[in-house]
Amino acid sequence: MYSTAFLDLPALASADGTVQLPGSKSISNRVLLLAALSEGTTEVHDLLASDDTRVMLDALREIGCGVDESAAAQGTVRITGLGTAAARSPARLFLGNAGTAMRPLTAALALRGGEFELSGIARMHERPIGDLVDALLKLGCHITYLGNPGFPPLRIAHGNGVPPLALDAPVRVRGDVSSQFLTALLMALPLVAREKDVVIEVVGELISRPYIHITLQLLERFGIRVQHDAWQRFTIPAGSRYRSPGAIHVEADASSASYFIALGAIATAASAEKPLRILGVGLESIQGDIRFVEAARAMGAEVTGGPNWLEIHRGAWPLKAIDLDCNHIPDAAMTLAVMALYAQGTTTLRNIASWRVKETDRIAAMAQGCRQLGATVEEGPDFLRVTPPSSTSDWRAASIHTYDDHRIAMCFSLAAFNPARLPVRIEDPKCVAKTFPDYFEALFSVARTPVERIPVICIDGPTASGKGTVAASVAQRLGYRFLDSGAMYRITALAALRAGLAIDAAHQDRIAALACGLPVRFEAGRIWLGGDDVTDAIRTEEAGMNASRVSALPPVREALVALQHSFRRLPGLVADGRDMGTVIFPGAALKVYLTATAACRAERRHKQLISKGISANIDDLRADLEARDIRDSTRPVAPLKPAQDALVLDNSLLTVEEAVEQVLVWWQQKQPFAASAPG
Repeated sequence: MYSTAFLDLPALASADGTVQLPGSKSISNRVLLLAALSEGTTEVHDLLASDDTRVMLDALREIGCGVDESAAAQGTVRITGLGTAAARSPARLFLGNAGTAMRPLTAALALRGGEFELSGIARMHERPIGDLVDALLKLGCHITYLGNPGFPPLRIAHGNGVPPLALDAPVRVRGDVSSQFLTALLMALPLVAREKDVVIEVVGELISRPYIHITLQLLERFGIRVQHDAWQRFTIPAGSRYRSPGAIHVEADASSASYFIALGAIATAASAEKPLRILGVGLESIQGDIRFVEAARAMGAEVTGGPNWLEIHRGAWPLKAIDLDCNHIPDAAMTLAVMALYAQGTTTLRNIASWRVKETDRIAAMAQGCRQLGATVEEGPDFLRVTPPSSTSDWRAASIHTYDDHRIAMCFSLAAFNPARLPVRIEDPKCVAKTFPDYFEALFSVARTPVERIPVICIDGPTASGKGTVAASVAQRLGYRFLDSGAMYRITALAALRAGLAIDAAHQDRIAALACGLPVRFEAGRIWLGGDDVTDAIRTEEAGMNASRVSALPPVREALVALQHSFRRLPGLVADGRDMGTVIFPGAALKVYLTATAACRAERRHKQLISKGISANIDDLRADLEARDIRDSTRPVAPLKPAQDALVLDNSLLTVEEAVEQVLVWWQQKQPFAASAPG
């Protein structure tokens, strides 16, 4: 997951390959709560690992459920339910911005007994819960608001048990604000449907009906069959009791599939040999958002699929504008707003009032983002109308504010495929952790673009100038890949010796062949050769001498040039060395030549060695550095020197943080959306 302040997406061109989607958030949190209310232990397979499921798991553990996450890395969690046992209380539950946890837990805990405080982040305290609480208050529950009336945080005061409930009349709840209110009641009321049926009546139009279908399907898996009359009256049968199904598998998220369905419609061609393939959800999904396929087809996408997979090609191009009532796909419909940027004509999305009370005001957020990109947008209380940029020249590079809303971030990533070949900045990319932590990694695994569009920052300089430390930090701040070119020669020498090859001209071709496919990774400050951490092994004096011998072998140098080029992958690269800007990446967007006085570098190297318990003489170190500078700057192949267009940064008097900040300032100045950049 990218945890940077922003993520810059270069202009992307096409897409192909396969994406395995994570589990559905809507199904995951419903299943977790139903398992918690049931008798017995439930194995939940393919559970979504996200912020929303994390707060639900933490809450269930807090109220006394058994939560076994020993196999969570494989997507399996075991929940031992409360059954008829009381929930542990008093308890304070923090539920982040997870509506799928806040609303159902409020109802379930109100009908089980105990004292609880439920709170979340600031945005959760702006999301309405009043209609659900009103329904519970009319039943006789004791619930008070701890802040603004109608909104979390709130307190459930049933320390002496659940009070007598008024179950003779139907429980009435509004259906036109959020379907989560009805879902919460449907999952909680079986707890009190002991001697007679309990009826729920929906007041007004029921929005997001497909999510209620998911709830009913899952209730049946846990032993509760609810009857409904035209989706307005729901009857929970007397004698209802939750029973664990033993094991249950979570479908992949159909809402998350919408981004890749749209991607296939935008970035593949009907003639392409490889379609975009999605695994984990298919045309037979129980999730209402699978009907996004119908909308995508209406706009021109070619979609085929089976029970657990989908394949997408671009069909009509430009896409076709549509006018659609989106009540049946409220979350996935956001993706249509970005598809509209690639359509001919004006697209109108109707009946989306619920967007206003989601993680952010999504109508306003989508309108703002589309306008930033050059579209003409009209928004209303329950509709959005998008007319794309009239020509390629009308597209704009944009820095998209995401409002801590995962769907805003994922939707607008698709704007990077714009015909003007402009980059797009996604602010706070880590917000996707709510439902799809590895979204951007999945996107980059199937997105394709000419290599010259992938940005590169080169940081060259003499030995001990601090270029490796600065480059690694810049890469981390930008979310870019990192290449330590000096380490490549050391690793090659180490790999050759481990393979029994002497480092000499007689073995240069075999060493070159070995170098071509070295499985090198730079991760979290460590250097890996396959599964072996070689960070310390390549930092010895002997390793340095062997690296010099390797660098003198022409075939090996040629092989390593190709290997270094292979590090230029999405979303971008920061490379440090002695010839990154002059030889390896001469077309890099930013070249920095980092230097410092020999005295300063000798002092830094001396402190480094002493900290490792290695004795050293500072005068000898300085003499060695000065001699190495002369050798490096006068060598016949790739001599050490600044590239003609490099910016020179003397960091003799700078801290590492100050040097990093200067490089980032120079980088920001080169971006088309620098004026709106955070920080």
